[in-house]
Amino acid sequence: MAQAGKGRLNYRCPSCFMRDLDIDMFYDKEKKEYYCLRCQYTGTEEDVLEKNEMARFRYRAMMKRITDFED
Repeated sequence: MAQAGKGRLNYRCPSCFMRDLDIDMFYDKEKKEYYCLRCQYTGTEEDVLEKNEMARFRYRAMMKRITDFED
């Protein structure tokens, strides 16, 4: 089994992040893929970035103060 090591960047696991868990993924150099120790998610860098973009859509208005509820 490959030694667990952080990747070039700290990517969040998209599967865990959709369930409001902030879990960093690890990178396997031999398989060239990222994996999560908590939920067994694995994917390429492109796959992880694509799914993290979907998660960002969920929180797009998190920092906005909403005062008008009629629109």
